[in-house]
Amino acid sequence: MARGWESKSVEAQIEESDSEPSLSETRSCSAEEMQLQMKKADLELSRKLVLQQMGRSDSERYSELLRRSLAGLDAQIAALG
Repeated sequence: MARGWESKSVEAQIEESDSEPSLSETRSCSAEEMQLQMKKADLELSRKLVLQQMGRSDSERYSELLRRSLAGLDAQIAALG
C-alpha cells in the first residue's frame, strides 16, 4: 500500500512541475514588475483580512474603521493597475 501512495505522490509532483511556469518564464519579468506584483498581492491579502474582520465585527465604530481601511486598500490596488 505504501508503494501505491509513493507512486501517486511522484506522479502528482511530475504533473505539478509540468503545470508550473519555468524559471525562464518567471525571470522574464523585471525586478520592478516583480516588486509591483508582490505589492499588489500584499494589498489583496490585506483586503481579504479586512473583509473577514468586517464579517466578525459587532462594533459599529470598528466596522466604520474597517470600511475606511477597505476603501484605502481599494484605492491603492486601483492605483497599481
